Amino acid sequence: MKRPRTPLFLDSFAKINLYLQVLNKRWDNFHNLNTLFCRIDLKDTIVLRERKDRLIKIKCNSRQVPKGKSNLCYRAAELLKQAFKLSFGLEIEIKKRIPVGAGLGGGSSNAASVLLGLNKFWDLNLPEIKLMKLAAELGSDVPFFVAGGKFALGSRRGEEIKPLASLKNLKLWFILVCPNIKVSTPLVYRKFDTYISAGGEFSRLTRPKHDVRILISELSKSAFRVKPGYLFNSLEPVTIRIYPVVKQAKKALYGMGLEKVMMSGSGPAVFAVCGSAKKALELSGILRKQHKSWQIFVNSTV
Repeated sequence: MKRPRTPLFLDSFAKINLYLQVLNKRWDNFHNLNTLFCRIDLKDTIVLRERKDRLIKIKCNSRQVPKGKSNLCYRAAELLKQAFKLSFGLEIEIKKRIPVGAGLGGGSSNAASVLLGLNKFWDLNLPEIKLMKLAAELGSDVPFFVAGGKFALGSRRGEEIKPLASLKNLKLWFILVCPNIKVSTPLVYRKFDTYISAGGEFSRLTRPKHDVRILISELSKSAFRVKPGYLFNSLEPVTIRIYPVVKQAKKALYGMGLEKVMMSGSGPAVFAVCGSAKKALELSGILRKQHKSWQIFVNSTV
């Protein structure tokens, strides 16, 4: 008689984008990007448990997370089952802490954790190159989390990953502000295309002054030397126009004397780079008293 598999517990970390340049629209309706991913210690927990039937079931402590076939964790497990003709049943429990729909890659990170975890749980022994290919089928951010590491350059849709060994020892501290809204990434990109085609001042706001390589070079020397203008996000002016609370979050962080402030992904999460954990904790405490409806975190690279 086969022994039941022991449940597998997995960390599933969030990310922020220190740089996000949207280059152009692709033939498949996605967009080509240049982005600098940064993994942070805000995390969910994924638990994989064996089921006696052949079904995949999702459990989650958040009502905002879909429990059916549209869930990225479900799709990750189903992808492996179909690719390797597996009959295993699986329960995936998602203990959510990363805000949903905030531009922090929570769903993508969860899916990556399921891929990596099932590779071990189901004894598949797949090489990283195969896992990365499967990850790219699930979503543009998923390969970054499969690759692991603190920092990486993302290109094409964001799924082509180049880990940055030059930054592996860099530790940054952040205050992360998540206004109590959920942003639609497809809507942000549709509006981006509309505004860009119209040209004018808005088109200028979505183009960076500095190349991402300058930011990486400066970070490798000293994070404290990085100028605020080196951080960039093409989508920020678009999201702010649709969801004005993002501008309010930025203004609140600037009001604390912080200079390196930017939105992550398509928002609404906004982060500020802090000089130390002590400063981040002190200022975040003040912010929480001023803005009780926002989720406010202190995080570092991990």
